[in-house]
Amino acid sequence: MAGDSAKIVANVKAALRTRGVTYAALAKRIGLSEASVKRVLSRGTLSLRRLEQICEAIGTSVPEVVQLLRGSSPERAETLSLEQEKTLAADPKLFACYHLVANGRSSREIEADMRASQRAVHLWLARLKALGLVVQSSKGRAQATTAVAVNWRPDGPMRRMYEREVRAEFLQSLFGTEREALHFRSAELSAASCRVLQRKLDRLAAEFRDLADLDSALPSSEKRNVGCLLAMRPWVFSRFAKPR
Repeated sequence: MAGDSAKIVANVKAALRTRGVTYAALAKRIGLSEASVKRVLSRGTLSLRRLEQICEAIGTSVPEVVQLLRGSSPERAETLSLEQEKTLAADPKLFACYHLVANGRSSREIEADMRASQRAVHLWLARLKALGLVVQSSKGRAQATTAVAVNWRPDGPMRRMYEREVRAEFLQSLFGTEREALHFRSAELSAASCRVLQRKLDRLAAEFRDLADLDSALPSSEKRNVGCLLAMRPWVFSRFAKPR
């Protein structure tokens, strides 16, 4: 199986993993046996109709898979070093520049978005290159070496900075307009159910990261910045808590 066909199948398998869909579950959705699904994906004998069927079953589309193929690049780091995090946390404008580069902005777009001079952007990019966070692409454009949605260190400076920002800003909304959503549930769960929920949250976070990487190549006019807060913890509403 040659080149692009192998990459398309690899992207389909990656989509299955990020969505937590097993071969057995996929087989039920498309009316095949699990053995047949494994055989089709291992041999790469995917017809266009079968590819469309699989994509529909897992909530994606053929254009998205092909776009991911065209935009594919070497594996990008999902975490930063402690030193890189410290430098970004200490300089909000440098962090903003890094965020825009990771999301596919050109130097001119960064100048406009940040209302900065060409020289200022050039200096920020030079610092990001020195940190190993940015490289120059073959087209002469700055390109991030990391995934768009980075996993910040649990005890690192970026997480601490984000916690302050999130608590102060993110939840200050009624979450009632288009593209906004707020779901809160509270119930008693077993340890096993908590582990299942944790895995689902991890998969959703991974899918968010993959979608961000996929869309990074799109023009800025076709996308907008979106925040996604995922959280769970042992918790009892104070009104329900037993007196101690």
